Amino acid sequence: MQYLHTMVRVSDLDASLRFYCDLLGLEEISRKESDKGRFTLVFLAAPQDRQRAREDRAPMIELTHNWDPEEYSGGRNFGHLAYRVEDIYALCEKLQANGVTINRPPRDGHMAFVRSPDGISIELLQAGDALPAQEPWASMENTGTW
Repeated sequence: MQYLHTMVRVSDLDASLRFYCDLLGLEEISRKESDKGRFTLVFLAAPQDRQRAREDRAPMIELTHNWDPEEYSGGRNFGHLAYRVEDIYALCEKLQANGVTINRPPRDGHMAFVRSPDGISIELLQAGDALPAQEPWASMENTGTW
């Protein structure tokens, strides 16, 4: 068995690409437009997975944008996506500076949770050992759910 991808339905493809690519740092690997099916599929990979994604088509996240408007709810029912990051504090600072709520701050220097524009919970895990506790994160309260 081999993990291939996780599919997430998105209501605003531009907002989702800004979140996943511009803010989280994922890269677009491929895109498929279907006029007949009225949808767009965009496959994304983490930078360190780029080569494997191109060669093996895995591991990736598939953003599915149905052209006809739909309302998606229950993002929490999905669970979450998890990514290992080089500097959890720097990424959380970047996300917060761009209007993303840090639902579970990285108080422990190891783990944080944020949500995509469609309510998908994203877990961020510090690569290697946890970073030393650092403000403002160490004393920041949780916001909402993840």
